[in-house]
Amino acid sequence: MSEWIPVYQAANSLEAHTLKGSLEVSGIRVQLQGEALSGALGELPANAVEVTLLVRARDLEQAQLILEPYRQGAGPAWYCRRCGEHNAGSFETCWQCGHEADPTE
Repeated sequence: MSEWIPVYQAANSLEAHTLKGSLEVSGIRVQLQGEALSGALGELPANAVEVTLLVRARDLEQAQLILEPYRQGAGPAWYCRRCGEHNAGSFETCWQCGHEADPTE
């Protein structure tokens, strides 16, 4: 059995699945750890519902290279002008309503 190594700590399930898809498109198998805790949101501290992406040890270096632009590209967080939702700086569109970020934000 292969050893699984943490490669990224996602803030939530949506971010975890987005990054998981990016890695899987490149042929890297991914396991998610901690996703089941999201059902307890409100009863647990915010950092307890983070989702960890795990990859096989042999894929760690390639996975880090794929995730690096995502880590570097995150600008400041912003609020959607349409619905008011708070979005991470890495999102170009609002995750709630799909409205594009204002370039001046």
